[in-house]
Amino acid sequence: MTSMHSIPHISEADLNGFNIKAHDIIAMIEHAIRGAEAGTVWAAPKAVIDPPDSRYIMATLGVMDEPPIVATKSLVLNEENLEAGLLQINSLVTLLHGVTGVPLGTIDGNWITAIRTAGLSAAAAKYMAKPNATSIGFVGTGLQAQSHLKLFAQMFPLERINVFGRGQKNIDILCDLGRELGLDARATETVQDAVQEVDLIVTSVTHTGVTGAFLDADWLSPGCFLSSVDLGLPWHTESFAKLDRVIIDDLIQEETLRNKLANPNDVDGDLSELITGKVTARSNGEDRTAFVFRGHALGDLALSALAYQKYQDNPHR
Repeated sequence: MTSMHSIPHISEADLNGFNIKAHDIIAMIEHAIRGAEAGTVWAAPKAVIDPPDSRYIMATLGVMDEPPIVATKSLVLNEENLEAGLLQINSLVTLLHGVTGVPLGTIDGNWITAIRTAGLSAAAAKYMAKPNATSIGFVGTGLQAQSHLKLFAQMFPLERINVFGRGQKNIDILCDLGRELGLDARATETVQDAVQEVDLIVTSVTHTGVTGAFLDADWLSPGCFLSSVDLGLPWHTESFAKLDRVIIDDLIQEETLRNKLANPNDVDGDLSELITGKVTARSNGEDRTAFVFRGHALGDLALSALAYQKYQDNPHR
């Protein structure tokens, strides 16, 4: 008879207390991607259910040999949650031992989603952005914008941020966070003002908040790096042809999907090829580059493995 045992739940408070840094996140994402190249890490294409209402339901599955972990994340996005005083996105990660299948624990999925997404952007930015970037523009001001700002502020000598969004509360929160980080923060009157004359751009407009493209890649300044967390939906994707590099998260996953992130002719490669050196990030400091992505199961796997390692290393658990 198999003995039953309780498994830990690693909460958002636990995860924030681990004080995980940008370089740790990027290193684990690189480890996962190189492992996939070597045949020691695997991820299935994410599964999506899109009911004919305001819900978006998604699951990811990834496995790595070292550490031996299976991570499955289930997520529901529903804007109607806000009316009930709930978060718009709720999710959970379950962990199994990668060899035996013994349950190891669960992790707050919202933290994993937020930090994984920002971590994938940070991994791309490590290769594609100017290392001396001092300014960043945000279109979209929710949790993803906050997570990106926290990581990018660790990576670059930022001095100012431009902010454009729909809700004044989130605009104020993001600007206040920028000021807490010692940055000059301002809300812009127009979306174009937010993304012009900055070194870094992050767009994170929710898929239910996009009624049509309203951003043009031709607005990017020389040397600018764009991370489009929102599937490229607010961008006139034909304008990506004007950029020097366009990288997506996973070419194989992209081939299975009908609605493309960008015209395949404009895509230069994916994150795995970027990290393993199969594609060149930029040829000079004037190149305008973009990372457009859906969210890769390897990102959820990497952050889940990192979070579990930090939990095991915590003497107070």
